[in-house]
Amino acid sequence: MHILLVASAFNSLTQRVHAELRDRGHTVALELALPGRDLEEAVRRHDPGLVVAPMLRTAIPREVWATWPCFVVHPGPVGDRGPSALDWAVQEGAEHWGVTVLQAVEEMDAGDVWASVACPVPPVSKSDLYRGEIADAALAAVLLAVDRFAGGSYTPRRQDVARTRPYLHQGVRRIDWTADSTETVVRKLRAADSQPGVLDTLYGAEWYLHGGHPEPGLHGAPGAVLATRTGAVCRATKDGAVWIPELRRRRGPGQPPTFKLPAVTALGDRLPPVPEFAAPASPDAQTWADIRYREEGAVGILSFAFPGGAMSTDRCRRLLAAYRKACARPTGVLVLGGQRDFFSNGIHLGVIEAAADPAAESWANINALDDLVEAVLTTTDRLVVAALGGNAAAGGVMLALAADEVWCRTGAVLNPHYRLMGLYGSEYWTYTLPRRVGEATADRLMREALPMSAVSAAGLGLVDRVVECGPGDFAAEVGGLAARLAALPGTPSRIAAKKARLDRQESVEPLSAFRDRELARMRGTFDDPDAPYHALRRAFVRKERPPGAPPASGYRAEPPDGHRA
Repeated sequence: MHILLVASAFNSLTQRVHAELRDRGHTVALELALPGRDLEEAVRRHDPGLVVAPMLRTAIPREVWATWPCFVVHPGPVGDRGPSALDWAVQEGAEHWGVTVLQAVEEMDAGDVWASVACPVPPVSKSDLYRGEIADAALAAVLLAVDRFAGGSYTPRRQDVARTRPYLHQGVRRIDWTADSTETVVRKLRAADSQPGVLDTLYGAEWYLHGGHPEPGLHGAPGAVLATRTGAVCRATKDGAVWIPELRRRRGPGQPPTFKLPAVTALGDRLPPVPEFAAPASPDAQTWADIRYREEGAVGILSFAFPGGAMSTDRCRRLLAAYRKACARPTGVLVLGGQRDFFSNGIHLGVIEAAADPAAESWANINALDDLVEAVLTTTDRLVVAALGGNAAAGGVMLALAADEVWCRTGAVLNPHYRLMGLYGSEYWTYTLPRRVGEATADRLMREALPMSAVSAAGLGLVDRVVECGPGDFAAEVGGLAARLAALPGTPSRIAAKKARLDRQESVEPLSAFRDRELARMRGTFDDPDAPYHALRRAFVRKERPPGAPPASGYRAEPPDGHRA
């Protein structure tokens, strides 16, 4: 079937639906629903058999849904209506939720139901939930709805009971630091992550707070900043404290859009001297840390979770230090990743955009990430497994490819390309990507710049194992698989062969040659003020709308965490 996706942005869910419908043999096109754009003309041009809207902030016009069958994905159970469905679920502490695919009609979310799939709501942020359990349920519901539509005999059911809830505005999201418990504060922060954030005042300025993690061991005057850790700030509640990793300055009149930054970076000189708390040494410590290491027998697991999957210069250097420390441990298998949500999306475009010299920061960031990839590529005394519980893009994919094996959860979406940000790319991709898929396929992936599912990536040889499980089960599944890998009789011989293989490669063409060629191209782009990269980066971090809806092979991917909220 020819299916047209209509979306407000090519976000993570839209990318996943796009990829998995293609995997099932459908031809899939994309149109962005942009202000002032004639959507009817765009749909007429495609003349699809079905229109699917995985993420749409506006109503489908009557002239479209009255002419073509249109399915809307609503991130709520049957009967739930309104633009902030998921926000309300997280803020109110729902334990179960769902996704509904309904037919577009005049009234938003009021159409007949083609499919509905339930899902749990674990205690995670809205954006993590959206890319995890909600995306799994949405994909299952979309596939079921498409199959039912294609079969021609299914009759969608009417909604008998409905509850329409309003937009969750800042007045409801507001934190009362003197009255709200840590649990309440965390729920409010998680319900607003990654958009729109919770508006608050700190050090004489207005900020949107992004991300929230409970801290049981610190106490102080409610609302006060007690400490920092790896770029985050810790603020006291009435009965504890919370770690807030990111802030976004409220946009002033006539000012350009603002964007999220590590909290300490955003505050700058406004932040008075407060203690910097080191990350906990124990993997079981009940406090927040963005990098953790634990051992399970012969397996070391180095997990990391950076907001948005963005790896700044500092984050790359800290992860490299942790990696080297992990390599000093007597393990036979080292797992890199292994948690839910993002693996990595490469360099941190926000920190680069905010830097006094973005070109210099771009250069520092790409070299720091290259250093990490080099360390993985040259590890010869153990097997390294990259375990992707969620999405990865650009340099994040290439970081994974540096490992001996790549394991992906079924719901992960991979974007192994750089072109949409105007970059040639580095992270040794000219070595690792052709090594896995061949030169011709590597060129095609870079040129087409399309997302792919974990299953499709496995078919190409990019991924060695697809792990079928829910987001919350991935860590345990990976731990068990890694233990079995460490115990295999052939693992010691695989490890022994790594050194000889690397020595052969160095004698033919040193890895440094690949890095030098890539970085020469990147340096030319960074240092050219007229290079498209700079405008594309600026538009990306400030979430500027694209001027039009380009064809699917040339879209510009939006930040992968948007939804109808």
